[in-house]
Amino acid sequence: MSTMREVALLAGVSGKTVSRVINGDRYVSSQVKGRVERAVAELGYVPNMLSQSFRAGRDNAVGVAVPDIADAFFGSVIKAVEQHARSRRTAVLVTSLGDDPAGERSAVEALLRRQLAGLIIAPVSTDQSYLAAWQGRIPMVFIDRPAHRIEADSVVEDDFGGAAIAVRHLTNLGHRRIAFVGNAAAVVTTGRRLLGYRAALVEAGIAADPELEGLYLNGAENAVPIIRDMLTRNNPATAVFSSNSQSSIALLAELHDSGHTDLAFISFGDFPMAAALRPSVTVLDQNPARVGETAAERLFARVDGSRARLKRNLVLPVPLLVRESSEISSNQPEPPTKSARTPRTRTSTRRIP
Repeated sequence: MSTMREVALLAGVSGKTVSRVINGDRYVSSQVKGRVERAVAELGYVPNMLSQSFRAGRDNAVGVAVPDIADAFFGSVIKAVEQHARSRRTAVLVTSLGDDPAGERSAVEALLRRQLAGLIIAPVSTDQSYLAAWQGRIPMVFIDRPAHRIEADSVVEDDFGGAAIAVRHLTNLGHRRIAFVGNAAAVVTTGRRLLGYRAALVEAGIAADPELEGLYLNGAENAVPIIRDMLTRNNPATAVFSSNSQSSIALLAELHDSGHTDLAFISFGDFPMAAALRPSVTVLDQNPARVGETAAERLFARVDGSRARLKRNLVLPVPLLVRESSEISSNQPEPPTKSARTPRTRTSTRRIP
């Protein structure tokens, strides 16, 4: 294998200049850059990134830790981070944290031992104090949910405000029996959305009913028996607010199978086929690509040692995309039986900030 010194000799420059060309230094003249690139091509030189990492004291990579890389939301976040990092010639190392808070620390610290340049993390536990010892050496940005017990940059979406907008839309249509279905309230995002749901009910003069708050553990399939129970009571729900797209998919499958498409429905988060279903599904428009891009921009600003005053906590809006499912009024007459139900005509999407 050829070495950087051989490239430098062939190009007639110093080893430091070769390094600057390889690292994309814009202050190298085009003439010198061309000579170095021709020498690299002729010798088939491949930079030794491991030795560069040892000299710099950190790897030319950033880490991303999320609950589940198979989740569509986090998959889009990771893709956006990778696109931004690629423009910086930086690799991205990804790990799944799972849904067990007890496993978070070991998974994250295994990633950090790779001498990363920075870390983007969506935590699953409620205590990140273990990261305090790492903060002096590596920039960190928290996404989807802020850090607990340490001060750190965060990029989150407006869970409280978005939930309030959704429920307010339903109350304006006359609904007073609005169900909330989501994963355990211990999940920070669910907790904030539940508070937004309750606040909107209070605003409308509606007392919160614990029987309409359905929280499940583990998989979204556990949301199905919750909604079945709510629909068989003497005073059933007339509308459903689903706090995440995974539960929305499970709930909508059940509602369609049981002939309950007459319920108003809003999902926190869009998902494939939401606009194509009948009725098409109203959603709070999460934008995971924007979350990932914003987090990456903040992380690399910290990596570069920016002295600019940067806002610590960024909250991104989640506008309501109004489709057919939320426009069902609570004052409608009883729907026909499932077999006699006629298809709905598609309505245009409206956007409520």
